[in-house]
Amino acid sequence: PTQDLPAFVTLHQNYPNPFNPTTQIRFELAQASDIRIDVFNAIGQRVATVVNGAFQAGVHTASFDASHLTSGVYLYRLQSRDIALTRKMLLVK
Repeated sequence: PTQDLPAFVTLHQNYPNPFNPTTQIRFELAQASDIRIDVFNAIGQRVATVVNGAFQAGVHTASFDASHLTSGVYLYRLQSRDIALTRKMLLVK
């Protein structure tokens, strides 16, 4: 049933947020895609890659462990061939 598939690529707010030290990042894909989710610090340096690979259409959840990072605001970006979506998250230790 294709009506159950998402209509768009969506990047949800991580949960919980603020978090320590792990959080879940949920995303939806309208079609199978190569997806990369990176985490960046406040000055734009990539500090982690959460996922990097092929995903089927549907809803997915990736777990991010930030135990190696310091407290602060981070950005996470989902990137595929034709779209990039960014959201903010807060790590509180």
